[in-house]
Amino acid sequence: MEPELAFKNNKPTFLEFYAEWCEVCKEMAPEVSALKEKYEKDVNFVFLNVDNQKWGNYILKFGVNGIPQVNLFDRESNLKSTFIGKQDDSTIRKALADLEKEVESKEEIFNPEFSTIKVNKNNEINPRSHG
Repeated sequence: MEPELAFKNNKPTFLEFYAEWCEVCKEMAPEVSALKEKYEKDVNFVFLNVDNQKWGNYILKFGVNGIPQVNLFDRESNLKSTFIGKQDDSTIRKALADLEKEVESKEEIFNPEFSTIKVNKNNEINPRSHG
C-alpha cells in the first residue's frame, strides 16, 4: 500500500523502513508477516525500502538512520510509536493492540541490534562513470 493512501483511509498504519540487505530485517520478516496476517483488516501495512529514492522524503521526515524502523500511526495519522532495530513480536503486538483501542501513548523503543543505512551511490557521477 502506498503511504499517501494509508494516511488518508482512517485506519491505523504500520510503516516499516527496511532494505533487502538488512540481516535484522530478514530476521524479523516472519514475525512482521504474522502481524500483517492478523491485523491487516484493521491496520494499514506499508513497507518502504530505504534504497528506493522514491521514499527519500519519508526517510528524512521520520529521521530513519537505522533499520528496521517501524512507525505506528493512529487513525488520524499521528505518530504514536517508533521501534528501531530488532523487536520482540510481543512488543509490537501490544503497541498495535493499543492503537486499535485508541490508548493514548507515545513511545520510542530502540534496540542496538539494527543495520545502519548505506549510502546509495548508484546515481553518483564520477570521472570513471562515463567511459
